Amino acid sequence: MSTTPQQPLLSIRGLLKVFPALTALDEVSLDVGAGEVVAVVGHNGSGKSTLVKILAGVYSANAGEVSLAEGAQLHFIHQDLGLIAELSAAENLELAKGTGSRSIAPTHPRAERAHTDELIGRFAQRFDTHTPVRNLTTAQRAIVAIARALDGWTHSSNVLVLDEPTESLHRSEVDVLFDAVRQVAAQGTGVIFVSHRLDEVFELADRVVVLRDGKKVADRAVDALAHHELIELIAGTELTPIDDGHTALTGQAEPVLTARRLGGGSVQSLDLDVAPGEIVGIAGVLGSGREAVPGLIFGAVPSYCEDFRLHGDVYDNRTPQESLRRGIAFVPGDRARLGVIRDMTARENLTLPQLRTLTTRWGNISAKRERAEGGALLAEYDVKPPRLEQRISLFSGGNQQKIVIARALRDAPAILLLDEPTQGVDVGAKATIYQAIRAGAHGGTGVVVSSSDAKELAALCHRVVVLRDGEAAAILSGDDLTEHRIIAEGYGLPIAAPPPAAAGPIPDTTEEFPS
Repeated sequence: MSTTPQQPLLSIRGLLKVFPALTALDEVSLDVGAGEVVAVVGHNGSGKSTLVKILAGVYSANAGEVSLAEGAQLHFIHQDLGLIAELSAAENLELAKGTGSRSIAPTHPRAERAHTDELIGRFAQRFDTHTPVRNLTTAQRAIVAIARALDGWTHSSNVLVLDEPTESLHRSEVDVLFDAVRQVAAQGTGVIFVSHRLDEVFELADRVVVLRDGKKVADRAVDALAHHELIELIAGTELTPIDDGHTALTGQAEPVLTARRLGGGSVQSLDLDVAPGEIVGIAGVLGSGREAVPGLIFGAVPSYCEDFRLHGDVYDNRTPQESLRRGIAFVPGDRARLGVIRDMTARENLTLPQLRTLTTRWGNISAKRERAEGGALLAEYDVKPPRLEQRISLFSGGNQQKIVIARALRDAPAILLLDEPTQGVDVGAKATIYQAIRAGAHGGTGVVVSSSDAKELAALCHRVVVLRDGEAAAILSGDDLTEHRIIAEGYGLPIAAPPPAAAGPIPDTTEEFPS
């Protein structure tokens, strides 16, 4: 490992990327030197993925410059590795060469295998490079992806970008990957290491660049940082305590929802109780299982559960249709794909899931009642423009999300499930959404909020369950429920004392979370 030289291999200056209602990168600059490992960290939505996509050419920047030293190239290992599972390691490497070879004859299988074995041997004990990649271990697949990225380099003065490469690896497999990264860095390769696992950042990186809300807020040497300092840089300086009044709700009513050993997807086993009027947060880094919980409860994805009850009644074999009938509403995180029907109007999107309340005795939908109810909801949730007959795809992201939230709360559900409820919306829309969530809870709805925004969870929830590796690592409430503690528990880091919080509880009339 080394420090940045006078002439970096990669120089990024003033990178700006703007999406509708969101500035994903706000004049970000950084350098990567030869032999240097630079970690890029931050919450989901901080700009990490956008930065990688601009470097890879998936997005074009609105402004700024990316320059490489003479002869240097960018090479990428993405989170999903990008391998073809049915092909062997040798075939994946050969395929990646494309049509650039001057020879029209295919590579001889013996030469192809020898070349692949030589590349693999640089980073790991040799394995069968002619078996389909799907039969390899996760670590072996990662090594194939590294070998492919480095194949054909004429010199080592390139930049290797690793985007969350350890997401699916066990500890022993991470060690193999890190040894490979150290080898290429020792040979003069610059490395960008995008990760949410801070212990790995301290283990591997020379420097760490922290992004928050699209801005670079720190660029520091790793050996000059303590764990809690890095957490504070990721979170920001204002650590918000929970409103003291929230804790009084916990345990004072029989749960409306009870789940014992709920699992499925990335969730291994989760116990969960939600009381009427209680807001329970689900936190955790990407891959912890946090993002799967609302869909498992709703029945949108396959799940298993030893005991699942709604209002004390057993509810097995959950399906979205039956969940809606029983009073469970779900706001998915992928609004464009799962939350709206883009070619339908705002009116149709608002009323479609629950048309029975608008049906006449003859089985027809009352257009007058539908328009009256839809118009009232657009006004209540401050949707602009308040055009009932406009296609929902023509509204901004924030206004689309208001419509989705309004639809979910329209019939006062027993349980409201929210996945990333404010992702990609502006500040004004966030305020309306927070107000709606709190109003729903005040009306007796039990709320489950899965979010990557620790500040949001700390200020909004009565309790927060922090997941790590598919299981509950901590359940936070009262004085323990702070942004700092949520982040630390999610990353599995030692709990350091946070900076002093502002005195007094946060009332429902705060600027950030108005009611």
